Amino acid sequence: MFYLFPLFLDRFHPSKSRVGLIMGIHSLTAIAIRPLFGRALDRQGGRKLALAGLLLMIAAMPGFYLIQSAGILALLTRALNGMGWGVATTAMLAICSDLAPPERMAQSLGIIGAAGIVPGAIGPALAEEVLRRYTFDAVFHTSLIMLAAAFVCIAAVKAVPRLEAAPKVPPASGLAGRPFMILLIIASMPIVHGAVRGTVLNFIALFAASAGFGRVGPFFVAFSAAAIITRLGLGSISDQYGRKRVIIPTAFLMGLNLLWIAGVHSYWAFVMCGFVAGLGQGFIFPALSTYVIDFIGRENKGLALGLYLSLFDVGMGLGSPLFGWISDVAGYRKMYVVAACLIIVLTVVFKIKAPANPESMLPSAGTIKISAAQ
Repeated sequence: MFYLFPLFLDRFHPSKSRVGLIMGIHSLTAIAIRPLFGRALDRQGGRKLALAGLLLMIAAMPGFYLIQSAGILALLTRALNGMGWGVATTAMLAICSDLAPPERMAQSLGIIGAAGIVPGAIGPALAEEVLRRYTFDAVFHTSLIMLAAAFVCIAAVKAVPRLEAAPKVPPASGLAGRPFMILLIIASMPIVHGAVRGTVLNFIALFAASAGFGRVGPFFVAFSAAAIITRLGLGSISDQYGRKRVIIPTAFLMGLNLLWIAGVHSYWAFVMCGFVAGLGQGFIFPALSTYVIDFIGRENKGLALGLYLSLFDVGMGLGSPLFGWISDVAGYRKMYVVAACLIIVLTVVFKIKAPANPESMLPSAGTIKISAAQ
């Protein structure tokens, strides 16, 4: 439902910036809710929060059936759905990461993330087929069934044992004492990553339609296949060679791929762009999220994951209306050029200014045992 929802809104003939706002509000509400639960995840685990988030998403579903315009109901329904999404996804990630071996954190997060990417291939392809045979109501029916299935799966899982209590430290302790400019640069990376991913995923169906490419499902299949292959086969690469050595070339690859999308005219080249975008996503998520965990401290892992995902959603939330406005003014192709320039410029700054070993900046770095491989 998520990736094809712009096509549902398109029947009401809204501006592209309005579509961007409605798509982006999902991320903005997730941003608002996630930091509230990061510390709770460190102390209590994520099972109850995951169930609560899924219930909230289920409660939001009836609103989609009632939408008759790209107006306030569409905005509010997406906002409520985003709140549930923010809680559920952060909690599920925390449940899984609690079982991750510390020396293979990036590889473990990559494997966990692969499970979240599989629907990126199946979902749009299934929704597209359902939509061709039936209506958007049938897409909403299918989405509700999937949410109910997710709830049953989480309910069937026993709570992860808390082997030891989380350190009783103030919520801001993981960020205290860091240079402001370094904080700003590191925080900007997931924000821009989210904004760039939003341009690819929130607008790609409309871009494909405007370019006469027909089905957009193969793009998402290629995107998801590449991300899964990367995470399962090479997810440990930043554990072995360092976070920055993976983040920097991957971010440059994402920027160059956006330039390729901006100039693509062949359908199969368009599908290949999806594959390259998936490679970028598959490499950058485990490396960058673990970089943030290293920077804030492993004892603040729940806080770090919540912060990373919130920053990512800031990019998705603010980037969607911003790039929607750019596409209104200049078209989709120039929108992708602007997105490419943004991530390339920030990556250059990150390369120059960000520390190669973020854990070395921890106030208690001398007392925290972290393997050299990390």
